Amino acid sequence: MSSLGTSKGILEIAKFALYVSVPIAMMYTFANNTKNLQKFMGNRSYVVYPPEGPRPPPPEELREMAREIARKNNLR
Repeated sequence: MSSLGTSKGILEIAKFALYVSVPIAMMYTFANNTKNLQKFMGNRSYVVYPPEGPRPPPPEELREMAREIARKNNLR
């Protein structure tokens, strides 16, 4: 540690303490009080689905429609 000097060593220790303490503090804040988490997550809509459109016809109906179109084309 002599090559780093005492001021750089203290800075590294402070940065490490900050990097470790922030996630622990956030976890403590949200894990012990679920109202905080609900308040934080409730303000954001993460997934918004579009309204459901009309469903396509079943395969049997599509085959029948294709047959009718083929018959019309053959009559011409």
